[in-house]
Amino acid sequence: MQTGTIFNIQPFSVYDGPGIRTTVFLKGCNLRCLWCHNPESWQIAPQLQFQEEKCVGCGNCFKVCPKGAHQISERGHIIDRTLCVGCGICAQNCYAGALVLTGKRVTTEEVMARLLEDAPYFKNSGGGVTFSGGEAMMQLEFLKELLIRCKEAGIHTAVDTAGHFPFEQYQKILPYTDLFLYDIKAYDPETHRRLTGVDNHHILENLPLLLQNGAEVIVRVPCIPDGNWQDMEQIACYLEPLPVKQVELLAYHRLGEGKRKSLGMEMETFPAPSVKEMEGLLETFTKKGIPAVYNR
Repeated sequence: MQTGTIFNIQPFSVYDGPGIRTTVFLKGCNLRCLWCHNPESWQIAPQLQFQEEKCVGCGNCFKVCPKGAHQISERGHIIDRTLCVGCGICAQNCYAGALVLTGKRVTTEEVMARLLEDAPYFKNSGGGVTFSGGEAMMQLEFLKELLIRCKEAGIHTAVDTAGHFPFEQYQKILPYTDLFLYDIKAYDPETHRRLTGVDNHHILENLPLLLQNGAEVIVRVPCIPDGNWQDMEQIACYLEPLPVKQVELLAYHRLGEGKRKSLGMEMETFPAPSVKEMEGLLETFTKKGIPAVYNR
């Protein structure tokens, strides 16, 4: 039985594949997208989040932290992230709920028991289970076992991935994955590296290989003014000859900013696109015959 680290199981999801789905969020990611709305997923290990607005100043965390990571400065209550080991003792003793340890180790058996509770909703809606993150492929053996167990239970499976792995790793899960939700974040290699911290060689190479091997794929493209907006025509040209099921254009939003602050991360913001801008972008894809939609 495999074990892995997750940070959320979200039922009744309607944005991560067909029908009503339950999305399992796995921790760990090999990209560092500047706009990421799940920054708590970057590390596989559990991470401490501090929501300063909830803190009542009781001082209990100072008393119980074995590493002395909680400190008072001219900025108030701060956490020395170099000292924090993610043990969660402070969160367990935070009466106000200002401290939360994100991420827990679970077995495939524990995850499947939770997923099977939602099985009637999958059957009635044509839904299933989506494995997301972070990057679900970071915990490949854990993911593979969950996919196999889902298929044995007759549950439709989807994997949300950014594609930044050797194709051999995708071959290990292809027989058990009904749908890939595949991110294309930029086309130009330098733009991709600036926005995500990595190049896009594997990403652009793997998508045609998945399709050639019979995978069903929905491509997702985050749309970020002052970020990847100038790459959209090139992304559309790249996708034009590929038999993807659909392309989802995802308008940038700022929902991840509060999470970054709670994790002690620096933030970079971008302007949100207008409805008119997204409609114009949608036309860039549809005029090439690409089955595209946009989501705000």
